[in-house]
Amino acid sequence: MQVKRTWVDRIADFIAGRLNAQSSGYEPYTPSDPETLKRQLRPGDILLVEGNQKVSAAIKYLTQSTWSHASMFVGDALPVDPETGVRPQLVEVNLAEGCVGVPLKKYETYNTRICRAQGLTVEDQDKVVKYMVDNLGVAYDMRNVFDLARYLIPTPPVPTRWRRKMLAFGSGDPTRAICSSLIAKAFQSISYPILPDVKRIEDCVDSECQTYMQRELLHIRHSSLFVPRDFDLSPYFGIVKPTIEENFNFKTLNWHDGSEDQTEEV
Repeated sequence: MQVKRTWVDRIADFIAGRLNAQSSGYEPYTPSDPETLKRQLRPGDILLVEGNQKVSAAIKYLTQSTWSHASMFVGDALPVDPETGVRPQLVEVNLAEGCVGVPLKKYETYNTRICRAQGLTVEDQDKVVKYMVDNLGVAYDMRNVFDLARYLIPTPPVPTRWRRKMLAFGSGDPTRAICSSLIAKAFQSISYPILPDVKRIEDCVDSECQTYMQRELLHIRHSSLFVPRDFDLSPYFGIVKPTIEENFNFKTLNWHDGSEDQTEEV
């Protein structure tokens, strides 16, 4: 049975298409090599991406970060796509498609960064991967079209303390504009911290309360408050750079001396 589409659905599709349009002039500093990434990625790793879509510019500005998108590497958890013959190894949430599996090759022309949760067991990795895979096909909530439409307007200067809040304006759920909430929920399902709020309280340690101790309470933030850069900033995620991991040796580099490019100064 075909679901009847309303005028709101059609407007939402139009807005999503405009937001997903690529910005001109994007050029990566260090394009990703899919084969090198594949050798270094482990199930449960987060791949941060510097996007070049119109919504990406707003997210990068509001979060003061290079990263506007996040995907999770799921290894061989998904079957090979019969149409392309390629196995999708990333699970992500896209503005128009919802939760989908995509190949590593999708981001071969983008700046990327691998963030790895520390101390995960194989069982932990399986659980976070399963969480993402189980959500494949979940539709992106397009009901709040006005919340989306504001990203089509050039972002005005915004005080730093308000920028993250702007991502949750209207719906209160930034998954309508960014991708990190589902990943955050996956890690919260195994009680793994990302950027917990830390509060210090004083506890009496004897009957006379003459001495005190500091105790930290880790408060899990609501998943809707996470943005891609949080995995980069988190003290619990390590940064993996494939080139360095593959025994990089600067002494083997061949440098161009630039002599033929030199011109006389006037």
